[in-house]
Amino acid sequence: MSFPLPSETMSPPPLLTDFYQLTMAYGYWKVGKHEDPACFELFFRKNPFHGEFTVFAGLEDCLQFVQNFRFSEKDIEFLRAEFPPSTEDKFFDYLSKLNCNELVIHAVPEGSVVFPKVPLICVEGPLAVCQLLETTLLNLVNYASLVATNAARFRHAAGKNIQLLEFGLRRAQGPNGGLTASKYCYIGGFDGTSNVLAGKLFGIPVRGTQAHSFICSFSNADDLKFRDIPNKNTGEIVNIFELGQKKLRELVQVLNWGVSLEEISEGELAAFCAYAIAFPDTFLALIDTYDVLRSGVINFCAIALVLHDLGYRSLGIRIDSGDLSYLSKELRARFKQISDLKPGELGWFESLTIVASNDINEETIMSLNEQQHEINAFGVGTHLVTCQKQPALGCVYKLVSVMGEPKIKLSQEVVKITIPGRKNCYRLFSKDGRSLLDLLTLEDEPAPQPDQPILCRHPFEESRRAFARPVRVEKLHRVFWENGKIIEDLPSLYEIKQRVQKSLGELRKDHRRSLNPTPYKVSVTEKLYNFLHKIWLQNAPIGQLD
Repeated sequence: MSFPLPSETMSPPPLLTDFYQLTMAYGYWKVGKHEDPACFELFFRKNPFHGEFTVFAGLEDCLQFVQNFRFSEKDIEFLRAEFPPSTEDKFFDYLSKLNCNELVIHAVPEGSVVFPKVPLICVEGPLAVCQLLETTLLNLVNYASLVATNAARFRHAAGKNIQLLEFGLRRAQGPNGGLTASKYCYIGGFDGTSNVLAGKLFGIPVRGTQAHSFICSFSNADDLKFRDIPNKNTGEIVNIFELGQKKLRELVQVLNWGVSLEEISEGELAAFCAYAIAFPDTFLALIDTYDVLRSGVINFCAIALVLHDLGYRSLGIRIDSGDLSYLSKELRARFKQISDLKPGELGWFESLTIVASNDINEETIMSLNEQQHEINAFGVGTHLVTCQKQPALGCVYKLVSVMGEPKIKLSQEVVKITIPGRKNCYRLFSKDGRSLLDLLTLEDEPAPQPDQPILCRHPFEESRRAFARPVRVEKLHRVFWENGKIIEDLPSLYEIKQRVQKSLGELRKDHRRSLNPTPYKVSVTEKLYNFLHKIWLQNAPIGQLD
């Protein structure tokens, strides 16, 4: 049995959760605690990929889930069969009427750069309802934020002027994972996707050329059954294969590429002709099926020049194997040679697009940059959508107050100790417009003010403290859900994509760099520091030595 694929209007059913969320809800209900006002916070403890930033994604999916949260009759019937026979029937009546109308949800706007310990989402409302949302909210935020962050790192490595294309559907974790990857890679900074369904559902530009199977399916000229193509300007019908062969002979004679006609694959030429007939205005050829420099590039140039003579403009080539830096430089040099044959007429040839694929990862791109490659676009799949460097973000959803009483989760690992109580979150900016740090305050504390000194403390290390004097202060949380409805206008995917780049642009370069980035500070106020340590001591057991 498979789950239905998501669409713009579908959200996960409430049964997409862990069973213990429901058993806890019954425990709360059984003792009359289910309506106690509670606050949960969703956050993560460490930035992924050895970096110092994370892109928050998945908020709209969370809000749609909350909006559509209802147990159906079949859901209730299933739960009756799974719970012990001693479970009271009234509990299932309670579940059947449950909705999220009493919740208030605060969140950081989607597409913002976020950091450890800062609550991404705060859920306030009846304890049992808040509890039932845990697993699904984590599911919707964890992977979306992870893959958006991965995409943003690829974008940072590639730079602003390189086109990035997501080709990961065939490697993704199932169809739902493939759609989620395409959606959030786009907001993270990618320009397009090969995933056609993602293009339909989310409005992402769809891109693709051909695979090696297309080239291999043509063995020789006889496999090209149809060879006619119209001149774009005159309408005259011509034989593209004959023109291609003629142009090929001319190129071999004119250009000193050390290639003989016998080395050049006739089947590859036939395949390029077939694709050019189908897409004369967007011709882009995969040239590494046989040999990039001794067959693929010269076949491409011949057909691209024929198309030019017929009034069309080719886009470029793709290489999917070999030494990408070396090949891109050689290809660019050959394109320039052809451009120099007739600079006034063929000047465009020098700037043809070179697309590279072949198991690209972040380190590959950085290495190619150091080698001063000539690639215009990268097609990225496996390393992007599977997040091979780190397969999970590790967001958690922790109770921070019940009935107005702060709650803390203790651990021998300091990183796992939660900061109790409902909190406000602010980002402090320096005079050059860069983010100084994020500051957590108690809910009833006054907001930090610009041009005023603020003592900022590390939550757990007493000696780490500093005064900050921000020029600008931005409150990170907004109320997105209240009175049973979404109360903020949600941005489009493209607007979220723009927010990602704006938010990243506000970070210092040393926070954004791929290798050994400077840690970004997340601090607490003096009042919250004292509050945290007071609650910590109140809840920590006192050992006894005998």
